[in-house]
Amino acid sequence: MGSEHYFSAQPATPEQRKTITVELAGSEHRVETAGGIFSPDGLDKGTAVLLAGAPAPANSGHLLDIGCGWGPIALTLALASPDATVHAIDVNERSINLTRDNAAALGLENLRAGQPDSVPSDVEFATIWSNPPIRVGKQALHELLLKWLPRLAPGGTAWLVVQKNLGADSLLPWLNRELPSGFSAVRDSTAKSFRLLKVERAG
Repeated sequence: MGSEHYFSAQPATPEQRKTITVELAGSEHRVETAGGIFSPDGLDKGTAVLLAGAPAPANSGHLLDIGCGWGPIALTLALASPDATVHAIDVNERSINLTRDNAAALGLENLRAGQPDSVPSDVEFATIWSNPPIRVGKQALHELLLKWLPRLAPGGTAWLVVQKNLGADSLLPWLNRELPSGFSAVRDSTAKSFRLLKVERAG
């Protein structure tokens, strides 16, 4: 199955789950994945760069994972910040169900996975982490980022990981041009051909 299908609402392939062991928030955990979603065989390189490079998330308030897949980012946020409410969003129903089931298996009652419209419209986020779905195309990606990044709470921070050859360096000036007043974006670091971008909203 081609990777271009992982952002379909309903994957065409039958769901065949498998259990893998991954390190999340400093400990090994067993989680379920399946074909028809993003990176079903484990942590992809970009997500690993994000999890290694982003500082600890806010320990309270609302946190967001944009494009959750089977849940590595959202699960890490929920493990690291048990007093926060973590929202994991995806358009792929299989991804949502896997993230929900993985959260339940790990006892993470502070994680809510669902479609983007499941997040209340008045919620602002203290922390946003995302390995955004670059392959949806530039217009769709821009719409996605402009939908969620402006919902950072005052003083909030977003961390995005983007591969250099998939437009990381052009995305940065675009963010600074298009985000509302009070927002700023910088390149924090580079690792393994990925850029880690930091977006802040002034307090």
